Amino acid sequence: MATTSEDVWRLLAELTAAQKETDKQLKEVSQQQKETELLLKEVSQQQKENAQQQKETDKQLKELGKQIGGLGAKFGSFTEGLALPSMETILRQSFGMEVISPSVRVSKEGQHLEIDVLAYSNGELNTAYIVEFKSHVRQEDITQLKSILQRFRRFFPEHKDKKLYGILAAVDLSPELREKILQEGFYVARIHDQVFELDIPDNFQPQTY
Repeated sequence: MATTSEDVWRLLAELTAAQKETDKQLKEVSQQQKETELLLKEVSQQQKENAQQQKETDKQLKELGKQIGGLGAKFGSFTEGLALPSMETILRQSFGMEVISPSVRVSKEGQHLEIDVLAYSNGELNTAYIVEFKSHVRQEDITQLKSILQRFRRFFPEHKDKKLYGILAAVDLSPELREKILQEGFYVARIHDQVFELDIPDNFQPQTY
């Protein structure tokens, strides 16, 4: 069938319309790309800001950790300083100890042992006491004291024939943990009017190690 001039003009009109639609779609795609690039740039900037904020937060947390650690160490020293005079009185008057040594640290064959107070007497008593000071007693503190008592003779063979007892001196102690300490056979000392006093029942039977 022969193509008329009307057919040619109609095809040209359709092509022109299709080209305009294509150009419109290309502009929309280009605009979407620009918006996507802008959004990605904003996200990247936000990520950089978040990373910087995280660094600042980590720095602040690290500094806070140092401060808390320092306060804990200072409070621990304060507790020991507060407890030591009254604990010496207890060890001498109630238990007859002759030698009282605070802050005992010993190393042997690559192993280490730290004791807040070691007290002992030779002769007829032939007994030793280990005292641990705690501002706030936790279950692991009881386990720690038991471990020290069990390892003691390995580090102090000169006291191997002595009867050995444990004392846990606490500023803050829950009734539940007090019962657990007594059940382990350890003496309990509690702070009262700025001095430490023994807090044990009349029928208390200490555990010998």
